[in-house]
Amino acid sequence: MHIVIPDDYQHVVETLDCFSLLQRAGHTVTVYHDAGQEPSVLIERFREADALVLTRERTRIDDDLLSHLPQLKLVSQTGKATQHLDIAACTRHGVAVVEGTGSPIAAAELTWALILMARRKLKPAIDAFYAGGWQVNLGERLNGQILGIWGYGKIGKLLARYGHAFGMTVLIWGSEASRKAAAADGYRAADSKEAFFAETDVLSLNLRYSDKTRHIVRREDLARMKPSALLVNTARAGLIEPGALLMAVETGHPGYAAVDVYEEEPLSPGHPLLAHPRILCTPHLGYVEKHSYELYFGEAFANLVAFFSGEPVNVANPEVLGR
Repeated sequence: MHIVIPDDYQHVVETLDCFSLLQRAGHTVTVYHDAGQEPSVLIERFREADALVLTRERTRIDDDLLSHLPQLKLVSQTGKATQHLDIAACTRHGVAVVEGTGSPIAAAELTWALILMARRKLKPAIDAFYAGGWQVNLGERLNGQILGIWGYGKIGKLLARYGHAFGMTVLIWGSEASRKAAAADGYRAADSKEAFFAETDVLSLNLRYSDKTRHIVRREDLARMKPSALLVNTARAGLIEPGALLMAVETGHPGYAAVDVYEEEPLSPGHPLLAHPRILCTPHLGYVEKHSYELYFGEAFANLVAFFSGEPVNVANPEVLGR
């Protein structure tokens, strides 16, 4: 079978240990390394593919694209399929979708790294140092501050443990079930969303992105944050109302932000978030780490091999299997 893997920005997929799964199965593999998203480019690249292996949400698969890919039989998704992949359209076109799982560890560690970097103002200090400066600013410690976590899932629970280890007070907001679970674990649940935004010194968004959570953080929520507060988003850009974060930091509520996710990725070099002195940006590195890649791609490759061996597993749309 001809397997196409798009969007391998870092030229690393073929270096992974798990890549041997495809080689041993005898599949022909084509890997693309740029972020080509034009429909005409994708059609040309995917036209002869029997299967696609998608890297998280980097490539959008919709009805129009699928209508030009009559040879496509399978989409193997690294991790869970989200809104970038139209499973209903895949079903209509007879294309099976197989999914993997994932790990919260790399994303939680990256979130904590951003919190430390932003609070201690490490990037401007390091940039100045390499340019010949010395101790140009003054950061803050985390001990004694309030860590707000919206979304007490796998990542949120890890962050709560990190915050507790650093001497922070942990405050949770989310669903009623999340708040009860946090209280059972010894953390405090906020009395209201308004109080949650107003009280926290460091606020981390760790919600799943869906139609229900789209733009769930509004301008008025951010306006309640302290001028000294830091908002961290390593989940999805779409959780925040468009334009609200930049405007909020400009007006000083919150005074700082650290973000790893953007509405359009890759982010253009001239984007205003990159130019703001009180916003720390990283290029969506939450899951971009060797162990995570081995897990995500290992599952995607194993699912693909199983499918073409006649033993499909982890199929999101099993109704296509009988066709």
